[in-house]
Amino acid sequence: MRRNRSVPPCPVIPVLVYPDPSVAADWLSKAFGFTVRLRIANHRIQMRAGEGCFTIAEGDVKPNRSSITQVRIGDALAHCERARASGAIILTEPKDHIYGERQYNAQDFNGHYWDFTETLADVEPETWGGESVNL
Repeated sequence: MRRNRSVPPCPVIPVLVYPDPSVAADWLSKAFGFTVRLRIANHRIQMRAGEGCFTIAEGDVKPNRSSITQVRIGDALAHCERARASGAIILTEPKDHIYGERQYNAQDFNGHYWDFTETLADVEPETWGGESVNL
């Protein structure tokens, strides 16, 4: 696959719609620790989320619960407190799960849903009822 500096190298790039991409990028940076990769005029912003990426696009489409963006993080407890202090609505507090992850859910200022996940252990899927397929 060819590389293009104008497009993030991530194979999957979610696009989230906000009324004002600059306001969204500033808030998402402060609350969730994302960083700006590229600004495209005033209507699109590419963001980095660790090794992943997503795009903020200008628009007035309201988000709903049919879409949740999951992001891997290093410290769910500290991340959750940062998000809360920045005004995120914490939907579920950080919780340890049998599949080796600590996760919490948040809603941002525009209504987008986020799932943040910290790996605690490498757990065989079969030990908790999963099925390994092409791992």
